[in-house]
Amino acid sequence: MATPAPSALLVRSGPVHLWTEGSGAPPSPTVLLIMGTAAPAAGWPDELVELLAANGRHVIRFDHRDTGRSTHLDFAAHPYALADLAADALAVLDGHRIAAAHVVGASLGGAVGQWLAVHRPERVRTLTAIMTGPMGHDPGPAWARALSGQAADPDDLPPPSADFLAHLAHRAALPQRTRAEYITANLETWRVLSGPVLPFDEPAARHFVATSFDRSPDHRAALNHDLAGRRLTADRLAPLSGITAPTLVLHGTEDPLRPLPHGRALAEAIPHARFHPVPGMGHSFFSPGLPRRLAELLLDHTAERRT
Repeated sequence: MATPAPSALLVRSGPVHLWTEGSGAPPSPTVLLIMGTAAPAAGWPDELVELLAANGRHVIRFDHRDTGRSTHLDFAAHPYALADLAADALAVLDGHRIAAAHVVGASLGGAVGQWLAVHRPERVRTLTAIMTGPMGHDPGPAWARALSGQAADPDDLPPPSADFLAHLAHRAALPQRTRAEYITANLETWRVLSGPVLPFDEPAARHFVATSFDRSPDHRAALNHDLAGRRLTADRLAPLSGITAPTLVLHGTEDPLRPLPHGRALAEAIPHARFHPVPGMGHSFFSPGLPRRLAELLLDHTAERRT
């Protein structure tokens, strides 16, 4: 039987409307894909989504608030935190009439997934956290030490790589006023984030960056995710030991933003979590063959024998 064509649905979460897309069809097990900082639904590779849908999964991805075709906010007037992004994810499930899903989060989306698994466990069938760390960890001190030239604190999780920090300093001086300037600056960022080992899929990255720009009325609003991510509210400090959903932690061995110990620390904090380092992967999906490799891991983790 042919896989149904993807269908879009606009759902409401409090003051915002969220653009969502479903692939495959219920009553197949639902996989909810939650993107990372400043990234809309298009951050999930089409190949990954199509492979999941073709293998019996109902896949939902969505544009975060302040990205893509979802509502953009004035953060100063309407600040939000991780709990609000988690509420958005729940609203997406409600809009699609899904009681519980296999939750898959990348980077900041992985922290959203942890929040759901801790505070709304009845909505999480399994959890997969990709390229992320414990939601209650404050990376600020490690960044501050690295940026000031101090040695890393051996008792803290490591800061981003020196190459990535150098790129941020370089990028700060790059203009992003026009579409072409935005694509140039962001394409270089994804090249660095992808790490030095696996080949960089520049056409895929360029398509994502261009799509992100074209679908957003104000691409600068996505920077609000950084502000939300830094807010260490009390709900983020809840112990991860309370997570009961079967958990898989996927982390690239070459991640320049969140080095491998971040993923290992997350897996160690969650009872019975499986930690799977992905050789050569950085902090992106932009490498030929990588979306398929990740899809295969997700299909295994979300198989009914695990639920």
